[in-house]
Amino acid sequence: MRDDDAVSTEGAPSRETLSAMSYDEALAVGQRLNEGIRIGRPGRSRIWPAALWSFGALRLKVAVECTGAEHAAPGAAILVANHQSTWDPVVAVMATRWHVSAFTKAEWYDGPAALFFSTLGQIPLRRGDDAETDWALDMARRTLESGMKVGIYPEGTRGPDRDTLYRLHQRVLVPLLRDNPDVPVHTIATRFSTRDRRDLAQVTVSPRLELDLEAMSDDDLTRVVRDSLVAGGGLNYVDEYAFRVKRQRAQGARPDGA
Repeated sequence: MRDDDAVSTEGAPSRETLSAMSYDEALAVGQRLNEGIRIGRPGRSRIWPAALWSFGALRLKVAVECTGAEHAAPGAAILVANHQSTWDPVVAVMATRWHVSAFTKAEWYDGPAALFFSTLGQIPLRRGDDAETDWALDMARRTLESGMKVGIYPEGTRGPDRDTLYRLHQRVLVPLLRDNPDVPVHTIATRFSTRDRRDLAQVTVSPRLELDLEAMSDDDLTRVVRDSLVAGGGLNYVDEYAFRVKRQRAQGARPDGA
C-alpha cells in the first residue's frame, strides 16, 4: 500500500485472472463487487453523442476556455486532472469533445447522479478496497485498448481552495501509468473564476509528459504529474491530502466543547 489504507475482498479474482476474461465476464465481476448499485458498462456509452449535445447547452451557465487540446492526439490517452469542482469532468469534455471514461467514486452511483455516470461509461471505484481497485484498473486498461481516453483525479476529493493543488494519491495513479506504458499521458489543469455573472472554466491540456517508467520511482512519476498540473493551472501546491485539510478545517470550525 502506498499512501492510504486498503482492504481486500476474499475470493475476488486476481489482476491476471481479470485480464484473461472477456469484457462481459469482467463486467459481471464488477457488478458483484459493487452489489446494490448499477455500474453500467464502463468504458462504453451508446449515448455519448447526445451527451455532447447536452454539455454544449451548459455553456449558458459555464463559459469554457481551452488551451493545448492540440497536444493530445486522437485515440487512447491517460488524462490526469486536478479536482476543484463537480464541473471538472464536464468542462473538460465541453472544451475538447473527447470521449473520456473517468475513475468515479462508487458513492456517486448510489444517488441522483447514478444514471449520469452509469450511462456515460464512467469507471466506478470504491476507495480503500483492493479487489475493486484491481477491477477498476482492469476496466481502464480495456478502455485504453479500445482507443478511448481515461481520466483520473488523484487528489481523491475536491480541494477546499480553487487555486491550490493538494497531494496526489498514488494508489491508483501509479499502477495506471505503469500498466499502460505505451499510452500518452497528459495533465488537464482547470481553474474557475467568474466573468459576466457566469462561471469561467479555464482548461489547460499539457503536452505529453516525459515519463521513464523503468527508471523513475513512484514518487518521481507523481512529481512530474504534480509539477505539470501546478504549472498548467498556475496553482499553489500543498503537500497534504485534501480530505485531511477539509477535515481539519471542519474540526477547527466547531464551537468549543463540541
